[in-house]
Amino acid sequence: MTAAVHPGDALSRAERVTYILVLGALTALGPFTVDLYLPALPTLERELVAPTALVQLTLTATMVGFALGQLFVGPLSDQVGRRRPLLLATGVHILACLGAAIAPDLFWLGVARVFQGVGAAAGGVVAMAMVRDLFGGYPLVKMLSRLALVSGLAPVIAPVLGSQLLLVVDWRGLFVFLAAFGFLVLVANAIFLRETLPESARHVRGHSTVGQRYGALFRDRIYVGAVIIAGANFSALFAYLSSSSFLFQDVYTLSAQEYGLLFGINSIGVVVGVQTSSRLQKHIGPQWIIAGATLVQLVAALAIIALDASGAGLFGIVIPLWFFIAACGFNFPAISALALVRHGHEAGTAASVLGAANFGVAGIISPVVGLFTITNAIPMAGVMVVAIVVAIAVLWLVVRPRTVPPLEA
Repeated sequence: MTAAVHPGDALSRAERVTYILVLGALTALGPFTVDLYLPALPTLERELVAPTALVQLTLTATMVGFALGQLFVGPLSDQVGRRRPLLLATGVHILACLGAAIAPDLFWLGVARVFQGVGAAAGGVVAMAMVRDLFGGYPLVKMLSRLALVSGLAPVIAPVLGSQLLLVVDWRGLFVFLAAFGFLVLVANAIFLRETLPESARHVRGHSTVGQRYGALFRDRIYVGAVIIAGANFSALFAYLSSSSFLFQDVYTLSAQEYGLLFGINSIGVVVGVQTSSRLQKHIGPQWIIAGATLVQLVAALAIIALDASGAGLFGIVIPLWFFIAACGFNFPAISALALVRHGHEAGTAASVLGAANFGVAGIISPVVGLFTITNAIPMAGVMVVAIVVAIAVLWLVVRPRTVPPLEA
């Protein structure tokens, strides 16, 4: 019998499934917080008598809170352990959701959304850090792929769920639902998750202070490149998420439920991408998967521009868009593996910077897209092209795929 190299190697199948389910729910909390109310944005715009760009700023507020929260929670979890920051932040998220549900105007909704983001930040950061505490090598890739499936799928499932909830509740009811979901996540974590970072691992020589942890990360060229690529990849995806409700409901006159169905179809692309990517990493380095996926993204985004300009209509957008989103799915686990595999001693800090890059940079994209009058898909696809060009340049000039060491078995 082979001795366990990492703590997670000794877990039974049932224990691994439990971790996947509970950590997956944690990971979903953030994307659900961001995206559940996307189908309600046009209604919110009319009810609060606010321009599109200001309504989209409520998305930006969440992303800013998410980025700041991750930068705080990640290093804290490396210092005091995973469970306490997780439970505290999830409690903040529940209270902020209830605050958003009773917000009297757009300003107070924005304030509540910032605190929703701060509270939800713990989910993604601590989930990734706990997986890194438990696993290494290809088992780490497999577990990260499960979380990547959730984090990639949640942004496209959330609007589907939101559109169905709007049949029975108004936009305020969506935040009540989020508070209830957050409470269930809090209870599940309190019952099923044990501390994965022992006291001895919190004070490793050269990694015991926040400065030392950040130093270890930012001296790693490959990690820095992965963070920038993550931000560019998520920014491209968020250009779609922040503009799609207006594009498909206002321009192409889809109902909230038809819009939700479109997201459901796109979610299949994410599933295909994440699962295929994690399996390919047994044989192909994550950097090469990113190289292929970003090329597909660039071609798909350019195709959206060309087809939309030529008057191809709805199908001229949604077909290349499906391939673009599937390529995002390929990127999610590959980027996580590339960034985290060499940073077990500062996993929380590493995950926090990675998440902050995703949500912080993507939060800037929302008002940028909103500055354009959304009468076609070109502003959305144009932002996608710029973001992916940045990702491709960083991959080849900073990460330099041929220099990346192979994963452990």
